[in-house]
Formats: sequence, C-alpha cells, structure tokens
Amino acid sequence: MNIAIVTGASSGMGREFVRQLGGYVSVDEIWAVARRASALETLKAETSVPVRPIVLDLLEEASFTELKALLEAEKPNVRLLVNAAGFGKFGAYQKIPVEDDCRMIDLNCKALLRMTRLCVPYMQPGSRILELDSLSAFQPVPYITTYAATKAFVLSYSRAMNRELKAKGIRVMAMNPGWVKTEFFNHAFQTNADNEVRYFNRLYKAKDVVRTGLNDLYHSKKDCSIHGFPIKFQVFLVKLLPHSLVMNTWLNQQKKAKNNEGLTTK
Repeated sequence: MNIAIVTGASSGMGREFVRQLGGYVSVDEIWAVARRASALETLKAETSVPVRPIVLDLLEEASFTELKALLEAEKPNVRLLVNAAGFGKFGAYQKIPVEDDCRMIDLNCKALLRMTRLCVPYMQPGSRILELDSLSAFQPVPYITTYAATKAFVLSYSRAMNRELKAKGIRVMAMNPGWVKTEFFNHAFQTNADNEVRYFNRLYKAKDVVRTGLNDLYHSKKDCSIHGFPIKFQVFLVKLLPHSLVMNTWLNQQKKAKNNEGLTTK
C-alpha cells in the first residue's frame, strides 16, 4: 500500500497539504496525524484521496510507540512524509513559560526528527520528505527567540539529511515560508500582551504557499522552498548582512504595527 503521512493535519498548513498532495503523488491513503479527532474526520470530505485519521499527540512518547507498531504491522510504502506539526510563541522570553519553550523544541525539532527516522525505513527510491520550516530559520529573531532557533535546526537537519538520503533515492526539502495566515497565530499571540511582535510585512495564503512547496518538492532539485519573490529577496539579504544589523532592522520594524489585525481565528 502506498501512503502519505502528514503531521499537524488538523489545521493550518498541515490540513492544506492533505487537501493538495493528491495532485502531486499517487497514494492509496493519507495518514493524517494530529490530536483532534473531530478535525481529522472532517478532512475526509476535503480530498479525493482516502484519509485515515491517526489521533496522536507528538509530544507524548507513547505516540511514537503506537505509530511504530502501526508501520510494522502494515508495512506501507511511504511515498511522502510531510512534517507540518509545530507551534510558536511571540513575546519577551521571561513572559513565555519555560515549559512552552521546551515544548516548542520537543515538537518542532524532536518530533520532526523522530517522524523522519520512523518513516525512512518504509521509503523506497522516489519517496520524498517535506519538513515545514520558516523564514525565521535564516536569522536570529528577538521576541520569537526559541521558535526561530528551532527552525534553524530544521533547516540544517533537512539539508544534511537530503545529502545522506540521496544514495537511497529519497529527497528531503525544507519549506521556509514567511508569514502565513493560519491558526498558528492563535498560540503565538497568547504571550504577546505587550505587542513585542506586531509588524507583519506580508501575509500569504496557506493554499498558495503549499502549492509552491509541493511544486518545488516534485518539480525541482531544491533543498529549500521559499514562496514569493519578496521573501526570497529577504533571505538573500539576510545571508549577506551581519546578523546584528538584521536584528536591529527587525526590532525597528516592531515599533510600528502592520497587518496585525484579524490574525487569530478565536
């Protein structure tokens, strides 16, 4: 049985990947992984590919034991893995509970790594892995400190794994969007009471960013996908300029609000 596995599938970018991936890879079933069973059930009506809800919390050790057992029992051919699970928090470091910082590291980094390692043995030449990353991977970002650091890990890990798995015919690509209007902001704003982060230069739609990512994954040799010329240009500049200047520019931008209304769905 050929399958795709998508984590973080109940909302946001993960949900959009489930909707679109049938146009890029032929699979018998999509294993949609997330915590909310009801949200996963409604996905079945949003795609022509059969969806199997896999209700797991990737912050729990037992979830990986359960998924490992399921893979061993069914021995599927994993044609595509999309690691889209993750979250971020905005605000001064001392206002973000240390437990939340550690949870970000556990979900954004450790769970992504474990999902990758679990699935690779069930992949054949031509299989692909998309690791959902962020523009923040390319620079230190004050007041999004831990989240940005986790995304730097994802970028480095993805690029290196792409080289290691090349001999097996398995492709790994990081996807590094700018600001995308999704439920991500529901969590991120919870610790942003003093508006440390309030300037959002451009807001993109999830469906457009996901389309770019899947096109790059299947129709290019990139190890990193970036949606939109303005974001590509920003990454180009960040690579050239000292990080001290980049951080100063970011902090100066936050003094003036832009596109910061209506970003939460609550």
